[in-house]
Amino acid sequence: MTSTPVTSSLGMMAASPLTSNRSSKGGDTGQWFEALASAWGQTLDQQAGRIEQMSNQISDGGDNPSQITKLTAESMRMSFMANSSSTSIDSVGKALETMARKG
Repeated sequence: MTSTPVTSSLGMMAASPLTSNRSSKGGDTGQWFEALASAWGQTLDQQAGRIEQMSNQISDGGDNPSQITKLTAESMRMSFMANSSSTSIDSVGKALETMARKG
């Protein structure tokens, strides 16, 4: 099974703890929520780059049906990933807000 950008970027973040700096008061200044958003951003950037590369190939004369179908599939993947990113960040944000109210 090959690794996709989602598996590599987000999976690496989940598998290894976020290294963080400790403030002078001993508090944790690392922001795993920001790391989550950053990992999603990098993953979406990679997918956008893949779509741009495929689009350039098509505009350079590779406009056969199979290439257009692959570009369409990659565009749909981008849409799915963007929706997943938004949903996961929103869900985690709401959970953190709930925890902050109870704390």
